[in-house]
Amino acid sequence: MSNKLSYAALDRLGREPLSPNFFFRDFLYSEIANYHAIPNLPHHPDVAIEAARGLCEHLLEPLTAAFGKISIRSAYRAPEVNQFGNENDLNCARNEANYGGHIFDYRHPERGLGAMACIVINSYIDHFEATKDWPAMAWFIHDHLPYSRMWFYPKLGAFNLGWSETPERQIDSYVTPRGTLTKPGMDNFEGDHSEFYDTPYFRDGGKRLRAHFGQ
Repeated sequence: MSNKLSYAALDRLGREPLSPNFFFRDFLYSEIANYHAIPNLPHHPDVAIEAARGLCEHLLEPLTAAFGKISIRSAYRAPEVNQFGNENDLNCARNEANYGGHIFDYRHPERGLGAMACIVINSYIDHFEATKDWPAMAWFIHDHLPYSRMWFYPKLGAFNLGWSETPERQIDSYVTPRGTLTKPGMDNFEGDHSEFYDTPYFRDGGKRLRAHFGQ
C-alpha cells in the first residue's frame, strides 16, 4: 500500500476541525513514524476524518467536559506505520485487527467505521499514580459513554479508547488486576457500577457530563 497525499492536502487535513477541542493534526503524531521516517498519512482522508469525528463527538468531547484537558499519546496510524510496528514488535496489532481502530481510514469488517486513541486525562494522573485505581475510570466510562474498546496501561493512567459504529463494549488492562474487566456476557457487564467510582472526582465529573448532554 502507498500514499500519495500531497503537502497541500496534508496541510488541509491537519487543519480540519473535528470538534470544539480537536483538530485532525492532534491525531497524527507517531513515535514509530517519526523515529523510523515513515509518513503517517491516511490513504482515505475523508474516511479518517469521519471516524475521528465519531471518536471526538461520542467520547473525547464528553470526557473533556467531565474532566478537563485530554492529552493524546497516540492515535492514527497509517497502514505502513502499523505494519512496521507489528513486524518489529512495537506493540502494534496486525493491520486487519486495527482497521476501525488505530487505522481510522479502513473500516473493520465487523465493527465498521471506527477510531481509537491512546489518551491521558490530565486531571486524573495524580489520582491514578497514587491509587492505580483504573477500574474507577473504566466503569465510569462504561456507564456513561458509547465506547467500543478500552485498554489500560501502567503509566500516567493512559488508556486506549475506541469508538465504533458497532461497538464491542470490552475493557481490558495491563495494570493489576490484569485481563478483561468486562465484556458482553460477563456477569458484571449490565447494571449500575457507580459503587466503583463513588468519589467527589467522579461525582463532579458526572454533573459536568450531564450538563454537556443538556440533562
